[in-house]
Amino acid sequence: MTEYIKASELVKQPVITLDGEDVAQVKDVVFEPEDGSVRGFTLAGRGLLSGPMKKTLPAEGVHGLGQDAVMIRDERALEGEDETSEVAERGGGDVMGAMVMTANGTRLGKLVDVIIEAGERPAVAGYEVESSGGRHRRMLLPVPRPVGVSGDIVVVPDAVADFTAGDLAGFTEAARGLRSRLEEE
Repeated sequence: MTEYIKASELVKQPVITLDGEDVAQVKDVVFEPEDGSVRGFTLAGRGLLSGPMKKTLPAEGVHGLGQDAVMIRDERALEGEDETSEVAERGGGDVMGAMVMTANGTRLGKLVDVIIEAGERPAVAGYEVESSGGRHRRMLLPVPRPVGVSGDIVVVPDAVADFTAGDLAGFTEAARGLRSRLEEE
């Protein structure tokens, strides 16, 4: 079964080697603006007085991503400031607050969190969106791949609007339904 995690729940998660060494904690998740994929993680030291680290964790360095920790084989998975940091610095990785719209121009709401597929290869599976209507309800949208991403707007396939969920438990079924629909088209 596929496990999904909200990006906001990864912040402050420990980064642990397979030998059990607690080497860092997740400071932020960095997304690739061109395709919406997970690029990697910026890191902070562990402990009260620890600040940001100069090392990052590229997505390829992840051995496993779970509800309680990000697992790496060893500290060699961590890299010095590289392209992961560059993406974060130029703001491309910051999609929070962007307006989510379908390709046909329907406004779905404001992006408030990113849903990540856990496992060895973390990948963006969808978005949590706060609706634009008067009630401001939150919904989870499965998005296998955005049509376009800019700093202000994320454009998703039209079919996404038909497959929403209220929580992560329902997200799995919504994602399955959307994949089936897109395969038919």
